[in-house]
Amino acid sequence: MNQFRFSRRPDIGDRIRVSFEFFPPKTDEMAARLWDTVTRLEPLKPHFVSVTYGAGGSTRERTARTVQRILGETGIPAAAHLTCVGATREEIDAVIREYQAIGIRRFVALRGDPASGVGEAYHPHPGGYENGADLVGGLKAIGDFDISVAAYPEKHPQSPDFATDIEMLKRKVDNGATRAVTQFFFDNDVYERYVERVRRAGIYIPIVPGIQPVHSFRQVANFSARAGAHVPAWLAERFEGLENDPQTHALVASAVAAEQVLDLIERGVGDFHFYTMNRADLVVAICHMIGIRSQPALEGSAAA
Repeated sequence: MNQFRFSRRPDIGDRIRVSFEFFPPKTDEMAARLWDTVTRLEPLKPHFVSVTYGAGGSTRERTARTVQRILGETGIPAAAHLTCVGATREEIDAVIREYQAIGIRRFVALRGDPASGVGEAYHPHPGGYENGADLVGGLKAIGDFDISVAAYPEKHPQSPDFATDIEMLKRKVDNGATRAVTQFFFDNDVYERYVERVRRAGIYIPIVPGIQPVHSFRQVANFSARAGAHVPAWLAERFEGLENDPQTHALVASAVAAEQVLDLIERGVGDFHFYTMNRADLVVAICHMIGIRSQPALEGSAAA
């Protein structure tokens, strides 16, 4: 039904904004693939892109190089991820100033995961920033940055309850966060209920849904289990039997994500953040289906 309803509204791509997340490459081959992805997504005119910071702060230099190249060679606003893990306040402040010196004005401020990975117990570094809200305050003390923070529609797996989780988000906002980007989810009712909770708590910054195209259902399911994100039975059924059929898997993945985004648009959402996994194909297909094109449509094409 949605495809017909939205085909009559050719302006929809002009009324929504997208942003994309990348991770810094480890090898020359991965760097080439990432740059191919960046150049393919640039014509979609994203609101911004972000580059992640590895567990335990393990990719600091590669993150900086990647963001600097995006800023220098494209017209895309770029944000660097920053975490609290494994460093003192002084060390993190030095990193912030290094980023500031090369022109970075946007950050994604996160508590971060320990070097041992997602799901492991987190302990603040002695003398370091205690959490994401503390880090936002540190960033704002250095410069008037654009700061995105994390939000969790299904609650952070280490939070005891939603009240604690939303109170942490409120602290991030009070310290200067510009927007919140959610962890990926597959049930839009979960996102809508979360936004209602957040608004009742007096939080009014944009809550941008994080969209995860399913490049590999098995990998997404495994990561979801560790990150506390629910995988609905209907989603598993969509990908059942496609483990050895990558072409059909990709077609199903693009359709699933487009359906999710179109439904969120109907609910009034106007901004979306895509976790690209440094791959362009699915994201380009999804954006095409929701009306975001690298070239303006020819006059009269909407009626064709």
